[in-house]
Amino acid sequence: MGRTGVKLSGFCLNRIRPHVRVRSPPIQSKLDVNSAKNDQKTENSGCVGEENLGVGKQSRVVVGRRIMIVVDSSIEAKGALQWALTHTVQSQDMVILLYVTKPSKQGEESSKERAPRVSEFLQSMKKICQAKRPEVKIEVAVAEGKEKGPTIVEETKKQGVALLILGQKKHSMTWRFLMTWARNRVGGGVVEYCIQNATCMALAVRRKSKKLGGYLITTKRHKDFWLLA
Repeated sequence: MGRTGVKLSGFCLNRIRPHVRVRSPPIQSKLDVNSAKNDQKTENSGCVGEENLGVGKQSRVVVGRRIMIVVDSSIEAKGALQWALTHTVQSQDMVILLYVTKPSKQGEESSKERAPRVSEFLQSMKKICQAKRPEVKIEVAVAEGKEKGPTIVEETKKQGVALLILGQKKHSMTWRFLMTWARNRVGGGVVEYCIQNATCMALAVRRKSKKLGGYLITTKRHKDFWLLA
């Protein structure tokens, strides 16, 4: 889908329910209807129905999604987090803030030395989420891996995530050309890798511009979809 300036106020990314065609019930005679009612009474005799248990037919338990948002100190990641909290996260969902670190090399800061600073950062992100959406459950997670893309994809599988959200940087035309060339050989960058390889739905978010406003959303099927919001 190309870029469009149409304002879509409900880009919530819920599960898309298939269109079901409702057909009129067949016409029955009064005798058939009475017989069906009598059979139903006989079948339900001595059984406890949903009404007797106090459970109405329309009462359903709403199951929330597990939404993973990759966070770091970049402006793009913070923008994606803000977008997710205001545009797609619902009250029954659980948000998992994922921070990815690389294994420490010889002479570098060890993972144990780095842990307190990472934990403090994640707690600050968690407080931001709780202040904006206090009704939503927030969890934090840290994953360590040499390659960021595969590490993120693996964490989505472990956590049973339904939706993965990442921040995306604005790049020049030259960089985009190189990534298009590289994608055919080594799989592109981290965001592109996650979108193409995640088993759940994955999308990248970045602000378009202060002048035009809105966000550019990239998914497996859509590239830089302009969402006014």
